[in-house]
Amino acid sequence: MATRSKANSSTKQQHQQLSYISVPSQIIHSLSSSSLQSLLLSPKKSSRSAIRLSSLIKNPRFLLLFLFLFALVGTLRIGLDLDPILPFSPIPCGGATGGAGFPAVEAVGFPGNRTTVVRDGFWGQPDGMGYKPCLTFSSEYKRWSKDVTVERRKYLMVVVSGGLNQQRNQIVDAVVIARILGAALVVPILQVNVIWGDDSEFSDIFDLDHFKKTLADDVRVVSSLPSTHLMNRPVEEKRTPLHVSPRWIRSRYLRRLNKEGVLLLRGLDSRLSKDLPPDLQKLRCKVAFDALKFAAPIQELGNKLAMRMQSKGPYLALHLRMEKDVWVRTGCLPGLSSMYDEIIYEERKLRPELLTARSNMTYHDRKLAGLCPLNALEVTRLLKALEAPKNAMIYWAGGEPFGGEEALLPLTREFPNLYNKENLALPGELEPFTNKSSILAAIDYIVCEQSDVFMPSHGGNMGHVIQGRRAYTGHKKFITPNKRQMLLYFLDTSLPESEIQ
Repeated sequence: MATRSKANSSTKQQHQQLSYISVPSQIIHSLSSSSLQSLLLSPKKSSRSAIRLSSLIKNPRFLLLFLFLFALVGTLRIGLDLDPILPFSPIPCGGATGGAGFPAVEAVGFPGNRTTVVRDGFWGQPDGMGYKPCLTFSSEYKRWSKDVTVERRKYLMVVVSGGLNQQRNQIVDAVVIARILGAALVVPILQVNVIWGDDSEFSDIFDLDHFKKTLADDVRVVSSLPSTHLMNRPVEEKRTPLHVSPRWIRSRYLRRLNKEGVLLLRGLDSRLSKDLPPDLQKLRCKVAFDALKFAAPIQELGNKLAMRMQSKGPYLALHLRMEKDVWVRTGCLPGLSSMYDEIIYEERKLRPELLTARSNMTYHDRKLAGLCPLNALEVTRLLKALEAPKNAMIYWAGGEPFGGEEALLPLTREFPNLYNKENLALPGELEPFTNKSSILAAIDYIVCEQSDVFMPSHGGNMGHVIQGRRAYTGHKKFITPNKRQMLLYFLDTSLPESEIQ
């Protein structure tokens, strides 16, 4: 809870409900309205219920019925070896979802639709409660796989755009769409990044052989179109609507694909619905967390940097979104000085097409609505409020902050053990990846994914992918700041962090 200490205790009670960390909704929904109400009732008001209960207990028939039911349940549990009863039913690969269909719950603790348990202070880890990946497909899915995996008449080609993690999400959906259409998938084409100019191909970033082998029972993946289809004019779709269903995809494309043999899709970001049948949702997880393995040189360097951080003890990974283009695109300001704010303002006027947020909102409105990235000062205050140790080892991922080292000063003053890939790598280790922003982002991802605690300063694809992976593989601690509620407190610089509870 984020509360401000007051001398008057009644005033403090009025404020103590305001929080900067949300509780998973499943915890609230698991309590009926009557049980919530009973928590608020005083003991005196339950006296009549207590009298009724005592009279039932004294009734011999009631006692015999109770003992019989208790013995019956015990026998069933022993005979059937039932799993321990958990507060929430397992939902394979996430139910409520964020980017690319991965779990999205604002909470301190592991992401996903489960209760949150944090132990041993800041470095404490959540209780996974025995949950593990569920990739057991239905018999119907397996039967259809025999036809899909040998498909040689229909081919799906996709062009994916954006940064690394945006491309990952689109690749995941491309595999699922190929499965829906019963088509073979041509290895996705990575469009040259408009902002960073990275021309990396699929095999430069991902292990292509592993990708094909992992999906061998789901979709046939080919490196290129066969000669029989090279002269075919593909059915091309440039603007697929948002969140379309499998039925929509079949009705829109299947007949034309059967006729022409090749379908070309562009810009798949958020085009496929997040609410898919269980088998397709499991396939989504399989692609995202099993099939999309980084190429060996990237994985090896990422592992080395993670080991260097681990050698110094537990570490926190921060994904800081403080690059110049981020401030321009979000309609927000870095808050370093009026000079830096003016630069961003002018850049936005020159390139209004870069603004991805609502254009009718002022910067102040965006800030209060929680739509702006946290700057270094706000991240610092949050970490101190969460009682992160001053000597904590911190790895920060992201591009060059607008304002350079000056932009990070509030963070480095309070937490001096701050590292990134540039100062962790030995001379020459990063040289092969110069001007390869997607590969450098992949290295950041590996180090962040292996951290003990992860926190993004702004919502985005990387945070969602890591959140999903942590739910899928190990339930490691993930912190999502609730910026809308916490900023009112953090903008008050007179409020010491010790009073933010």
